[in-house]
Amino acid sequence: MEDNNKLNKHQRVRYSRSLMLPEFSEEHQLALIGSKVLIVGAGALGSVCSMYLAASGVGHITIVDFDTVDLSNLQRQLSFVSSDVGKKKVTATAERLRSINSDVEVTAIDRLLRKSDAETLIPEFDLVIEGSDNPTTKYMISDLCRESGITCVIGGISETRGQVMSYTKGNACYRDWFPEPGCGEGFTPCSVGGILGPVPGIIGSIMSAEALKLLTGIGKPLVNRLLSFDALNMNTLVFDF
Repeated sequence: MEDNNKLNKHQRVRYSRSLMLPEFSEEHQLALIGSKVLIVGAGALGSVCSMYLAASGVGHITIVDFDTVDLSNLQRQLSFVSSDVGKKKVTATAERLRSINSDVEVTAIDRLLRKSDAETLIPEFDLVIEGSDNPTTKYMISDLCRESGITCVIGGISETRGQVMSYTKGNACYRDWFPEPGCGEGFTPCSVGGILGPVPGIIGSIMSAEALKLLTGIGKPLVNRLLSFDALNMNTLVFDF
């Protein structure tokens, strides 16, 4: 009978490079394997973040998105390939994650995430990744995570810039950092303002690192802190709340 309190031989090999880290133990890897993560948005940020979480061994990943893969997505959404054009993003993402790590349970939800759905879904998870390009969704997810005490990581990108913050119970949430604008103020989608391809890769990678830290308890996450990155000038700033 398999001992769920110990890594098996296959897992020790697969996750060996993580296990070599002095800050990372077998208990940390087991915590990831036992974790459930909800990813809102399978676009640029969700694309990269989901792949790293699957590769790192997060046991259950649920992805929510309603969009279809477009040719213009391939410049930055690296979980997709040319043959995915026309497929639903959650379907293509789920296939990609299963190919990266067949041990991970992947659930794809193909619909626009509305508040009534999110209220039911969020309490089922250990952590939520908010990677949509819709400010309304970001506020909704942040508010619901605060109400339910669920940890979340929120990222955003625009042109050559990106930002990441993390939330844990009792600390500053997205709305604390960004009081809600009116009428879409300050929001320029990639389809209008453009985006430098590697920027979502960098921000999505930071989001995945945040998630791994929060799920295992290692390191210092961006709780009550906001990371701002500008690829054009290669400037990185971290602001304290």
